[in-house]
Amino acid sequence: MKELKIAVAGIPAIVWGETSEKVYIHVHGKMSRKEYARDFAEIAEKKGYQTISFDLPEHGERIDRNYRCDIWNGIHDLNVIADYVFSKWNQVALYACSLGAFFSLNAYSDRKIEKCLFQSPIVDMEYLICKMFLWFQITEERLRTEKEITTPVDTLRWDYYQYVRKQPICNWSIPTAILYGGKDNMQSAEVMQKFVQKYSCDLAISQNSEHAFMQDGDRSIVEKWLEKNI
Repeated sequence: MKELKIAVAGIPAIVWGETSEKVYIHVHGKMSRKEYARDFAEIAEKKGYQTISFDLPEHGERIDRNYRCDIWNGIHDLNVIADYVFSKWNQVALYACSLGAFFSLNAYSDRKIEKCLFQSPIVDMEYLICKMFLWFQITEERLRTEKEITTPVDTLRWDYYQYVRKQPICNWSIPTAILYGGKDNMQSAEVMQKFVQKYSCDLAISQNSEHAFMQDGDRSIVEKWLEKNI
């Protein structure tokens, strides 16, 4: 399919598909990159949408830059991309995965986005950080003292933990569909149901899928969900 590599205020990005007045902002998750949006973009193009994907900090072409993939830089970069997109397209929709969904919830709540698709979203980062405390036998007091602690999953940071505790997600009015794995160990079913009920989202649960949706049969599940919801 047609792809155009661009930079938006220095952020490497790709615009996928034939020219349209409609576009999806594609926000990837941790350990991903903008190129992995191809499969999504092919389905979106069939529905009349272009797609713009971009590298989050510390991902893709930005892997070696001294620019942390944290909530502050994530919000900044998502807003830079959104400012560009709203200046070029008339209709804007959103797809975001995992950490990308968490950044989107913090950055886009006041944007005029027509609809949103979340795959394995992190809707409660405080819940996830507290799970990491348990997984790696780390106490809140230790994190307060050391400020940063590296774990096999990610680096825990005191400033990040304080941010998510003091600013939970409390505003989201964009019509949203969510795909959630029944074996997701990052967000519990209770956390997801609470978010879905509060914001009247459409929830699809794949009972045997994990957070990453990378097991046998998961690709087909994701594709069918996208075909239905884009």
